[in-house]
Amino acid sequence: MNGVAPRNGHDRTGTPSIDSVSLAIIEQLQEDGRRPYAAIGKAVGLSEAAVRQRVQKLLDQGVMQIVAVTDPLTVGFRRQAMVGINVEGDLDPVADALTTMEEVEYVVMTAGSFDLLIEIVCEDDDHLLEMINKRIRTLPGVRSTESFVYLKLRKQTYTWGTR
Repeated sequence: MNGVAPRNGHDRTGTPSIDSVSLAIIEQLQEDGRRPYAAIGKAVGLSEAAVRQRVQKLLDQGVMQIVAVTDPLTVGFRRQAMVGINVEGDLDPVADALTTMEEVEYVVMTAGSFDLLIEIVCEDDDHLLEMINKRIRTLPGVRSTESFVYLKLRKQTYTWGTR
């Protein structure tokens, strides 16, 4: 960074800067999101109160979330799909509209065959059809979609660490 220190805990791009201790806390929580702060503190060399403060700061900055991850099939959602979307013009308005849809789990801007990739979780095939045909394809700027219906979820993990 040319000797310039991050201001207010953020780098030049506005991304929060994270030190090695906070990274270690994140790794502890990726292994077990319910791990007690005292146990995390012991592993990273901080007090329970210091861990609690750091975790809250990471949550407030949007660096991480602590959530229960489910297999959608076990909680009543029978259809998942990845949808590739090609857009005419600016991607941002389409991406923004997709992020407001509760069925859309994530939205990714990509380089390659598609401009956007989204994952959607639906109750059944009729719900999936309604999402694609009535809600996604009708967004201004959407040129085309291609759907990849999930047949079986074999792996879902969030423990990639912090590198």
